Amino acid sequence: MSWGPTQENNISMSLNFYPEARLFAKGLMEVVKALRWNSFVILYETEEGLIRMQEILKLQEFHRGKRNSILVKQLGPGPDYRMLLKEIRNASEYIILDCETENIIPILLQAKDLRMLELHNNYFLTSLDAHTLDYSILKTTANITTIRLFDPNRQEFQNVLNRWLLSDNENEDEIMKVLPPHTVLTETVLLYDAFTHIMECIKSLAATSSVETNPISCEEKSKSKNGFALYNFCRVKKPEKTLTGAVKFDEFGNRIHFKIDIVDADMPTTALGSWHSHNESMVLYRGENETFDASVANLQKIKVIVSSRMGPPYLMPRSASYEGEVLTGNARYKGYSMDLISKIAEIIGFQFEFRLTEDGKYGNWDVNKKKWTGLIGDLLERKAHLAICDLTITHERREVADFSMPFMTLGISILHKKQDKKDINMFAFLDPFSVGVWIYTATLYLIMSIVLYFISRMTPGDWENPHPCEENPEELENIWDIKNCLWLTLGSIMTQGCDILPKGISSRMTVSMWWFFSLIMTSSYTANLAAFLTKANMEPTIDGAEALSKQTRVKYGLLESGSTESFFRNSNFSTYQRMWLNMQQFKPSVFEKNNSDGVNRVKTTRNGLYAFLMESTQIEYVVATNCELKQVGSWLDTKSYGIAMPMNSPYRSAINKAILKLQESGELGELKKKWWLKERDEELCDSTADDDDDGAELALANVGGVFLVLGIGVAIAFVLAILEFLWNVRNVSVEEHMSYWEALKVEFKFACNIWITKKKTKPASSVSSGSSKSNKTDNKSIMHSILHSAAGSFMNLNNIKT
Repeated sequence: MSWGPTQENNISMSLNFYPEARLFAKGLMEVVKALRWNSFVILYETEEGLIRMQEILKLQEFHRGKRNSILVKQLGPGPDYRMLLKEIRNASEYIILDCETENIIPILLQAKDLRMLELHNNYFLTSLDAHTLDYSILKTTANITTIRLFDPNRQEFQNVLNRWLLSDNENEDEIMKVLPPHTVLTETVLLYDAFTHIMECIKSLAATSSVETNPISCEEKSKSKNGFALYNFCRVKKPEKTLTGAVKFDEFGNRIHFKIDIVDADMPTTALGSWHSHNESMVLYRGENETFDASVANLQKIKVIVSSRMGPPYLMPRSASYEGEVLTGNARYKGYSMDLISKIAEIIGFQFEFRLTEDGKYGNWDVNKKKWTGLIGDLLERKAHLAICDLTITHERREVADFSMPFMTLGISILHKKQDKKDINMFAFLDPFSVGVWIYTATLYLIMSIVLYFISRMTPGDWENPHPCEENPEELENIWDIKNCLWLTLGSIMTQGCDILPKGISSRMTVSMWWFFSLIMTSSYTANLAAFLTKANMEPTIDGAEALSKQTRVKYGLLESGSTESFFRNSNFSTYQRMWLNMQQFKPSVFEKNNSDGVNRVKTTRNGLYAFLMESTQIEYVVATNCELKQVGSWLDTKSYGIAMPMNSPYRSAINKAILKLQESGELGELKKKWWLKERDEELCDSTADDDDDGAELALANVGGVFLVLGIGVAIAFVLAILEFLWNVRNVSVEEHMSYWEALKVEFKFACNIWITKKKTKPASSVSSGSSKSNKTDNKSIMHSILHSAAGSFMNLNNIKT
């Protein structure tokens, strides 16, 4: 009735109710597979224990990866095993312990001293009597799994136990106190099954044939006359009423039919599953709901340690609400990560504490130190149960840690500086020419108008017959007064033309030269104006990764030892490979220790000659308050942020369910709005403001000077019109012998009547004075009179009729 290597010989006359060695080893292997352990440590005490592990060791052939390694260690002489436990502490959180039953609790207590009985630790105890121990003294949240060959909670077992002890104590309750069912050893139950089976076989054999007995001495080599027949009968007869289930023996007397129950030490009354040797099948009894409830219950028993790192808006220091306030624990921090964990903890019902990782890194494999850094290192070293920040889910990290479902989806993008806003110049239309050119042009305009005036008066071709019907006129007139000369030269340089033109050869020559000058000047002005409008677009502009990779003027970098660096380093896309090579060659280094340094470098580098590659969510947070920065192009990839936890964490499903609930309720989106926009100390940028224009569009402020010139010109014209009107009213009042106010009333009333297009030479209410002045035109303007008088006085040509 003991475990040992299978004896395959024909002279064996024993029946072993203990499971056959190779089948039992295979059953242990199936249990490990059912537990879904891929990487674990085997601690064995004796050579027999190592033989029991032979099938489990074969799992290594099918799991050769880094995560699937199997470490085997012998316990060695006790009773202090702390040195060995320290050696394997960081090797794996999954431990298979094969030792004597009485050594299990001392070993686990020593493991607890080394913090190896935490929530993430898992133990599989191969002793068939491990379920008889009291694990409550450990006060642990570790997952401890045991096995057994019988169910002490079966009614048949209870009945046998009652009959067994009833002769000593007639009180059934007292029997349960003396020998509780779960404390009965496996060897005791196997002995009961063996004696029961022998008794049944003897009775059955005696009923069918006579059984002769003869005295047998243990000191002599005498044999029973019916021994061989009894042995064969016991081997082939199917046992009934056994406490360890179905029993069947092979030809060598080894038990090949048995059942192994998988039991959780925290819930020993219900088996998690059973492995049946007759068909080598595993049946699991615990469903997903029971597993989920068990993981939640374990999580609620402890204070969950959450590892994180500082970085807005995920985790930031909280300021004291009043002077002298001392912040402790979680009150020291605020941010998206804090709120997200708080909501998850509220749904699941656990307590938590945030702790900052020592090196402040996200987590990467350090080739020199041969260890993981940052948040991932904290998980592997069992310093934390969860890790959260802007932690990207990558293939390398998933090799050593588990991740929750994503709580945020993003991609790598480019942070760049907007083009510097130039001071708005309302008179930008004057920029194509210098001040000197404008002065020379205006002066030349006046000079050419005066020269044309003199030439037109000197050349005979510009003196014309005022009455073409008279062949021999007594007088000739010249239309080229100073007013018309100014109008012709102005219309020419404005490319608008004029309704009158000179007819003399010299005057036409003069006007032609002015036209040539105007053509060159207006063409030069137009070309220069276009150049000024497009000058801003000559500055370096980046519209995506492709454009960035094909130039070398704008340097670009990224966060050192982050997921973005891993993306470019391992990318097979030619554009990203070229960018990675360029970043390695740029001097000085374009890599930054943290995102804040990268953002500051983009802001302080002149003329936008540096761009920073980072996650789009971080860029959104930065550009919300840094109005001089912008996000360029689309995402270079698609990635996600998740909550990291130790490999095969039992509470992963609970975390996923909580995140899914927050996502469906829209709370994840509200959290992002809160920390990206609402909870900002800085002033937010105007989201409606236009980004950098790719074209040469001009805003009103850029051409405001043109409108101003137009307005001033029209205002001056309106003032001159009023002065002309008032001067004309004076002339009318004098010539018609009317009061000034009467003449003003009549003229103003006529001017306001917009339906009248013809005007009498005299007001309707006036009386002719009969003087010689009545033949003169009474609507001449003041400007016309002044210019005509000045020209006549200068040239002494008043005798010429105009």
